[in-house]
Amino acid sequence: MEILAYGVQTDERPLLEAAFAGRHDLRCLSASLNRDTAPLAAGVPAVCTSVNAELTAETLKLLAAGGTRLIAQRSTGYNNIDLKAAADLGLTVSRVSAYSPNSVAEHAWGLALAVNRHLTRAANRTRDFDFRLDGLLGRDIHGMTIGVLGTGRIGACFARIAHGFGTELLGWDIAPNPDCLDLGMTYVDRDELLTRSDLISLHVPLLPETRHLIDATALALMKQDAILINSSRGGLVDSAALVESLRSGRLAGVGLDVYEEEAGVFYTDRSVEGVTDDVLARLMTFPQVVVTSHQGYFTRTAVGQIIAATVRNVDDFAEGRTGANTLVAGIR
Repeated sequence: MEILAYGVQTDERPLLEAAFAGRHDLRCLSASLNRDTAPLAAGVPAVCTSVNAELTAETLKLLAAGGTRLIAQRSTGYNNIDLKAAADLGLTVSRVSAYSPNSVAEHAWGLALAVNRHLTRAANRTRDFDFRLDGLLGRDIHGMTIGVLGTGRIGACFARIAHGFGTELLGWDIAPNPDCLDLGMTYVDRDELLTRSDLISLHVPLLPETRHLIDATALALMKQDAILINSSRGGLVDSAALVESLRSGRLAGVGLDVYEEEAGVFYTDRSVEGVTDDVLARLMTFPQVVVTSHQGYFTRTAVGQIIAATVRNVDDFAEGRTGANTLVAGIR
């Protein structure tokens, strides 16, 4: 079966091509899938998309009109896909339901350590042979109270690492995770977690009820010198409210691997033309903010698992099967 893969990163391409070799005819594009690039898939029965694809009803109609029957997304999250429109159009949609939780949890801790110890500023200084320590004072993670919003597979990994640092663990979720309880985590309501925590990390899915989980009210509850980390979904944080909180002198550090308007910006080179998103541009002017481009999943282990699951999803579709990764079972 012919497949057009969108949003393929340079390091990802050889892994994708090797996995599909001898099974399906794969072509790779660096461009993300949206209404403008959808016509490139005309006559192709399957597309393979990245998390930043804009799979609106309009995009899906264009794909369906061109003969596409399968959308195989290379991610766990699927809030970027209009599933109702896909079902109405008879499209099959699959995702990757799980991959290495360590990849995202470790990256979240990388962001936490970077903002706490001012590593980006320090590295930039020493490249200019400025070896002063002014403004680089951090805090011990040991002894901190760590708040984990969402204690599923990734949140639990984040908590295990936090436990290794010697921290007090607070958790918030719809139900306690026994693995986290074994670490000594205490489950509390969201407001108590925000009020008590020195460092807060987000690991919940983006749903209507979790959109802007961290809004102006939530930010006001946090300690003046709290650290906020988001490696889950950008829409969990009200970015405009975060800017205002930082402008008022609150929060010692913010680490973001995701941003609510990242589609069309992340995974692209904007070094020449810059960005037109004023909120993102403003966020990146604060010295205590570190932003990475949705790369938490981007380890050889995790990408390998994602690709292997995607190949299985395509094989399932080609052979008329559905599975745990099928979000919408369309007309074949």
